[in-house]
Amino acid sequence: MTAPIPRDLPDLPPIPARAVVLPSVVPPRAVLLPVRRRPVAVFRALIALLALTGVALALLTDGPLTNTLSHFTTQSSILLALVMLASAQCAWSAHHPLPAPLTGATLFYVVAAALVHHTLLTNPTSLFAAPDGTGWQTAATHILHTAVPVAAALDWLLFTTPGRLHQGQPPAWLLYPLAYLAFSLARGELLPPGTQGRYLYPFLDVDQHGYKSVLGNALLVGLALYALAALLVALDHIRPSLLRGRR
Repeated sequence: MTAPIPRDLPDLPPIPARAVVLPSVVPPRAVLLPVRRRPVAVFRALIALLALTGVALALLTDGPLTNTLSHFTTQSSILLALVMLASAQCAWSAHHPLPAPLTGATLFYVVAAALVHHTLLTNPTSLFAAPDGTGWQTAATHILHTAVPVAAALDWLLFTTPGRLHQGQPPAWLLYPLAYLAFSLARGELLPPGTQGRYLYPFLDVDQHGYKSVLGNALLVGLALYALAALLVALDHIRPSLLRGRR
């Protein structure tokens, strides 16, 4: 047995004449087609060439190849060159740009290497000032620690879209410097005492300062790098759009 159907049914609500479309967030790259930007591609290819030139000069003049390749500056410059070549290809062939966290990280690494160099290693008032190189060594140093970071920063300011970085990214960016610290200390332990370039940076020299001071130095440098990464993200959200149609 089923309940009888009531004679008076309640009025149903009227059906709206137009369907209501719920708002949705669609990323710009899903609706905007990228365009060819060959001048930007050429500029980025020149940045990659500049970085590789500096690395090549460093490999030819800075002693053993393994020591030069073990420097943070060398590694970050090679990474920047690869990212710039890939970005140049994207701009030349009208592909979507590389992810902003990747390009932001490579900029952060080369700028961090430059700041450590200029504030700790070549600053006469620093406790860790290293002797200046000569000839082509000096040229490689200026290319990798001045020209390349400035060129990468100009590319970021002129040819990338603001507001694509966020404050959750700096901790991830610091994983590479943290891994480099572990690599540098492990490398120093594995090399016999007295080996040239056993510790590649004076503030990480365990023979001279001991582990307690070295880890303290690394902590201070790490905090400074985190502040630099956070500043980079903050600047990304307040910098103006200098050019239209950027990717």
